[in-house]
Amino acid sequence: MSDKRKGSLFGFSHAWDGLKAVVRTELNFRIHLIAALGVISAGFVFRLTVLKWIMVLFAIGLVLVAEMLNTAVEKMIDYLKPEIHPQAKAIKDLAAGAVLVSALIAVAVGLFVFLPELMKLFK
Repeated sequence: MSDKRKGSLFGFSHAWDGLKAVVRTELNFRIHLIAALGVISAGFVFRLTVLKWIMVLFAIGLVLVAEMLNTAVEKMIDYLKPEIHPQAKAIKDLAAGAVLVSALIAVAVGLFVFLPELMKLFK
């Protein structure tokens, strides 16, 4: 039976396999997950508003998706161009840069959301 005939649940299983693989093989993704759990825990402690939760969850999602896409790009480049090549390096660097930008945005969101909450503690 072809993949298309098995329906949407089969596609979901591929997505789940990809998520399990990135958690299992990518240290940076696991670090981002641990940071996300810390931020989510802090969100409960500070009883964030719905709007702040939305901001935090979107920032977390942005970083995790960027990390997964970076991993996919790196694996694809390694498959297509296993030897060292300046263009392959440039492609990998761009993908890694996207992760950095997403992480910096997440830090900015975190500061915007949590700094006022922390300042309330010291008043």
